[in-house]
Amino acid sequence: MQAYAREELLACAVARLIGDARHVAVGAASPIPATGAFLLKQSNPSLRISLLQKRSGNPFTEGSRELFDLAGQGRIDVFFLGGAQIDGEANINLVEAEGKRFPGSFGSAFMYFAARRTILFREEHSPRVLVRKVAYVSAPGWSPPGVERRGGPQALLTAKALFAWQPQARRFRLESVHPGASLQEVRDATGFAFDCAAQVPCTAPPSPEELERLRGPVAAEIVANYPAFGRRVWGAVPAHSRS
Repeated sequence: MQAYAREELLACAVARLIGDARHVAVGAASPIPATGAFLLKQSNPSLRISLLQKRSGNPFTEGSRELFDLAGQGRIDVFFLGGAQIDGEANINLVEAEGKRFPGSFGSAFMYFAARRTILFREEHSPRVLVRKVAYVSAPGWSPPGVERRGGPQALLTAKALFAWQPQARRFRLESVHPGASLQEVRDATGFAFDCAAQVPCTAPPSPEELERLRGPVAAEIVANYPAFGRRVWGAVPAHSRS
């Protein structure tokens, strides 16, 4: 089997989760979700990708303000959110944890309600991040009856595992464990309870075709938009890959 980086595995998982979306929006600190989106765009050229961290990566004249307008109109299919803490009800905390203050919620609560699907993403998989109950609810994972809400969580992806969200049960279900991790390791590192099958599959590794795309045109796109991340994962990118 061809060797691959952890970031490449996660990007492939992201691409599969995005699926048939038409418009994906990616935040400033989200190079792996962006990599997954650009990987999917290789096979689906009509996929629209908005990068919030730079105007040249955003097709709207007013940047994120107009992106929020589109989300309110139901025209953002997939968005990504993380948090200092994420709990078993898919709530996220972007305010304070373990005595440390963070920049704050910004538009997370609005996007969690307005985007059609939200993929929760956090590389660190530990009881410090995946907690039983968040200290502050920056954006709620579910809403009671009578609260208008177009979207909500689809999945939670970490460096160890992939969880699917179960809206009726309001719980996560473990879908797969990444190569190199075990079910017991995932249990020990997760601060909330979750459902899982008796036999949990291993996350599918990148195919040779996916690796070729990741290390060519996708790497060139990512180096241009997230230079430090791109160079760390792929190093120098051949000039012909940037065309």
